[in-house]
Amino acid sequence: MAHRTEPTRAGLDPSVPVAELRRTLLEWWAATRRDLPWRRTRDGWAVLVSEVMLQQTQVARVIPRFEAFMARFGDPATCAAAPVAAVIDKWHGLGYNRRAVALHAAATACVDRHDGVVPAQLEALLALPGVGPYTARAVAAFAHECDVGVVDTNVGRILARLGGRSLRPAEAQTIADALVPPGEAWAWNQAMMDLGAGVCVRTQPRCDQCPVRACCAWQGQPADADPADGSAGVGRGQSRFAGSDRQGRGRLVDGLRRQPMVTAADLAEVAGWPDDPERARRVAATLVADGLARWDDDGGLRRAG
Repeated sequence: MAHRTEPTRAGLDPSVPVAELRRTLLEWWAATRRDLPWRRTRDGWAVLVSEVMLQQTQVARVIPRFEAFMARFGDPATCAAAPVAAVIDKWHGLGYNRRAVALHAAATACVDRHDGVVPAQLEALLALPGVGPYTARAVAAFAHECDVGVVDTNVGRILARLGGRSLRPAEAQTIADALVPPGEAWAWNQAMMDLGAGVCVRTQPRCDQCPVRACCAWQGQPADADPADGSAGVGRGQSRFAGSDRQGRGRLVDGLRRQPMVTAADLAEVAGWPDDPERARRVAATLVADGLARWDDDGGLRRAG
């Protein structure tokens, strides 16, 4: 970065001792860090795959899927050359199959625009299909060690509590960027995420175990006055899965894994809505639109590829 804003000027409360915060958190993380497979590499593709998988999916579920996926699709070119249905197949067990569709499209874009590698520049990353501000910054920090802050749900919660107030999205990002110790973006952002995942959790935060509690404006305040509630970047929970279109879509994908075709007569049953064939067909059409399936001449759904 050519110019760095001081954290207090970025909007962090002046009472927060930034130097102590940085030192203490990095020391804590060096002693407690989790060994995760995507932390053993600076390969942009591996980092991108891990970040897409980790969206709305717990780390324990992602680890074996990540390793299996990378063994099959070790670079963007291999992924782009495969049918999207093959990518979906390796995505099995993670849910939210549209993420796999977007990842396949991003791999294709890397091949077409960037000689088969994941770019380092934020603008180029943001131009990849399915890559938003969070994922772009995560790849920039974790693959290319750019001095940018990565604001996920955990980090957004920490930032609000540190300063003792709710933050707007632009404020949260500006403060996150300013807090990054120069040259330490990789470790710093990992440390912030681990702190939020294991200590500064949403409910019943473990303030007595927090290494930076002395730097936190909210520490010791009433729980019903949590500044993280409604603050930028802080998740508000996932929509209900049971009975959703997403559940029916997943059932259809699983049905096509077991057999190459779901007949028109069986479509509603496989989707889980035997009394609502119109809904089943509407959801099936989203699989066709995403390239995961195609309509058969008889009105059934056939596996793509």
